[in-house]
Amino acid sequence: MDAKKKEQKQMKYFYRLDEEESVNVGGNYSTATGPLVSGERIQVSLAHKAAGTGAKPHTHPNEQFNYLLKGKLKAMVNGQEQLVTAGTLIHIPANAVHATVATTDGDVIFLAIKDMSWGIAGTAVDADDPGPYYEPGFEPDKKVSR
Repeated sequence: MDAKKKEQKQMKYFYRLDEEESVNVGGNYSTATGPLVSGERIQVSLAHKAAGTGAKPHTHPNEQFNYLLKGKLKAMVNGQEQLVTAGTLIHIPANAVHATVATTDGDVIFLAIKDMSWGIAGTAVDADDPGPYYEPGFEPDKKVSR
């Protein structure tokens, strides 16, 4: 068997995201977790952010699209802010300063599609405070009862 056929035989082409392992998909600047599939140049994840959590403003050289499936996100892209609801597609151009935070009234689920041509690492806008964002009372050590 030639190398090309052997490579094709080993590649996986179909995925059940609900059966894939949940991992950190937001790097060190976001609370996003969920199943993640990476191709040669594109990464797709079914991301989850708990209520009141998300990403602080950051940039990366990758273009990205987020399609909100459930919940509400406070989103900011290049200084434009909007409260987005399920059914909204967010376009994040390469190197755009952006942030998304789940509202405090519920978790969010979104499909994230990201160009991987330059790797996955992003850079926090505030280098002195690079971690994920938490609304007051939604920090990991503080559970809000609903």
